[in-house]
Amino acid sequence: MNDKATILLVDDTRTNIELLAGCLQKHYNLKVAMDGKRCIELAERDPIPDLILLDVIMPDMDGYEVCRTLKSNPSTKDIPIIFVTGKDSDKDEEFGLQLGAVDYITKPIRPAIVTARVGTQIILKQQSDALRSMALHDQLTRLFNRHYLIEAANSKVARITRHGGTLSVMMIDIDYFKLVNDQFGHQGGDTVLKAVANVLSSANRKEDIVARFGGEEFVILLDHCSISDADEKAEQLRSSIEHLLPEGISVTASFGIAELQPDGEEFEHLLARADQAVYLAKEKGRNCVVQAEKELEVKES
Repeated sequence: MNDKATILLVDDTRTNIELLAGCLQKHYNLKVAMDGKRCIELAERDPIPDLILLDVIMPDMDGYEVCRTLKSNPSTKDIPIIFVTGKDSDKDEEFGLQLGAVDYITKPIRPAIVTARVGTQIILKQQSDALRSMALHDQLTRLFNRHYLIEAANSKVARITRHGGTLSVMMIDIDYFKLVNDQFGHQGGDTVLKAVANVLSSANRKEDIVARFGGEEFVILLDHCSISDADEKAEQLRSSIEHLLPEGISVTASFGIAELQPDGEEFEHLLARADQAVYLAKEKGRNCVVQAEKELEVKES
């Protein structure tokens, strides 16, 4: 896939699809749906559209209903929608915009108008995406930041509480990081942070979330992952970090892992258990992985 924006064209008349495609295919990647249900399916599928051109009058599910459905879904609510329709009264346009559409183009299709309005909305979407990315990512490591981590984690915990499943959390703390800064300066410290972040992010699955939690601490949310699988992954990451040597700087890290308990545990408590496991890893001599559950069992026995 290239860097072109992706536009989803939705119309039950093939001639209209062909007209829209003729205006846009040179500059954008196109996806096509000829009914509302298919539109919703494609809107949720990668690549997520950057813009949807949506007909209003369609059988079974009209464009207004499709718009309501998309705007009620967290995964599609931010996709801008332009209605393209023969309904040309002021009242119709006002209604479409009230539903959340960003623009309203009336038929017959005029290529110059379509091209100009689509171009404007794509620029606005790209600017919005850039601002959102800056707000959710750590600028040094480009990992997600603490704010995004907590928001995403609470959402995952709520889903698991409703539907079941497993979730493990891994907390990573770089060992002796203050000494790294003292010996190599903050530039050396930044080099270490970026190198560790690269190891953590390069090994994660699509459903995992890797975040810089603060300072030299990182957190990984491991969706659909048991504590035993998390332990195995943590050991692989620990070994990779130990062998990094960014710009000749020796680096190790201590890992604490915990699995969400099936008794309504909240993320804050889950994270606290992983943090306690990191503390125990430090007590054990650093550069090791500690499971919160195992340590709890040892203390209770």
